[in-house]
Amino acid sequence: MARSGRYGARTTIEGDRVRGPADRRGCALAVRGTVTVPFVKIAVVVETAEAESRVALVPDQVSVLTGLGYDVAVEPQAGAGADFADELYAAAGATVEVAAVQGAGLVLSVQPLRTDQIRLLPAGAATVSFLPAATSLDQVADLRDCGITSFALELVPRISRAQSMDALSSQALVAGYRCAVVAAGLLRRFFPLNMTAAGTVRPAEVVVLGAGVAGLQAIATSKRLGAVVRAYDVRAAAAEEIRSVGAQAIELELETLEGTGGYAREMTEDRAARQRDLLAPYIAAADALITTAAVPGRTAPMLVTRAMVEAMKPGSVVVDLAAESGGNVEGAEPGKVKAIGNAQVWGARNVPSQMPGPASTLLAQNIVNLVTLMTSEGTFAPDFEDEIVIGSCVTHDSTIRHQPTAALLSPPEQAADRTEGDHP
Repeated sequence: MARSGRYGARTTIEGDRVRGPADRRGCALAVRGTVTVPFVKIAVVVETAEAESRVALVPDQVSVLTGLGYDVAVEPQAGAGADFADELYAAAGATVEVAAVQGAGLVLSVQPLRTDQIRLLPAGAATVSFLPAATSLDQVADLRDCGITSFALELVPRISRAQSMDALSSQALVAGYRCAVVAAGLLRRFFPLNMTAAGTVRPAEVVVLGAGVAGLQAIATSKRLGAVVRAYDVRAAAAEEIRSVGAQAIELELETLEGTGGYAREMTEDRAARQRDLLAPYIAAADALITTAAVPGRTAPMLVTRAMVEAMKPGSVVVDLAAESGGNVEGAEPGKVKAIGNAQVWGARNVPSQMPGPASTLLAQNIVNLVTLMTSEGTFAPDFEDEIVIGSCVTHDSTIRHQPTAALLSPPEQAADRTEGDHP
């Protein structure tokens, strides 16, 4: 269902079904009828993408949304992959229904909705999910053409006021922990120091490249497991953060690359080559290497060559968290463990989904905080003067509001004419 005012589309209700005509693309159209109600329904869908086990809303957060005045409908088994049973949602105040999306004014999901799901929604409805433009252009076009307002979690601005809505950081926390555990599991020796009557077993040496949220969590977890950890990041401020979680910061005496939004700037190939040369001895001496350098929407920088991996000692392990976005390690493949020289190289694939319970709990809190921001007096009413709303909006009023995405879907000559002033 959609709301009055800006979200003022109304629908004819027959029993618990929403009926209306469809346009030439198959998009549902809101229609007027003798029985009309404002949209107050939030739907949570089953994730169907391969290897996706998370859910966009956990039972503990249902009461927050119902307390704001929403009805919450959850598709059967939506939380099963993360071990949240339908009964838990029902007990929390949600309804569990096969046709949860029908009649919904706001749909919550982890991955972008499928085309058939988008076309069930009436014009004026909204979605909140991850929505990576480069791999979701068909969905973005459908959202635009069906008049759906969409918000992308990865576009939430990285500002202090939006920290509680920062899904990238919450999922990176899970991924960083998982990477350290994977490295410890693959390595055929202890992480910690062991002193016994039979002799002493030295601790494993771990090198972590990248000290964002994922990198710092990988460092901290490796330290808790007892390893000796060294870490490097191209940002100068990261050295103190590395030390704060108990690791030794690797100093290469190269110029720093501070970027915007907490990310590093792209480096030139000459600097990248010098960095690889200087890192090579640290990597060769490591028992485990964990790489976490990635920026959403960009190809991950190649930090470690195949030759550098081949120089590692027998039994060593490499974990590349950035494998899905091009990889920090040459030869790493997402979702696979492969041998390169003496090392086992583990390529990450949707790592947060490998720990779906805590990942879903954190993600659901991010989503609920974002929905709360866009709720006014029990109405889903995003304020398009708010920088968080503007920054995270992809489509609205049958137009693409996120300019980089608009450029991908527009002819070059049209894209060149677009400006930031196109935002509402």
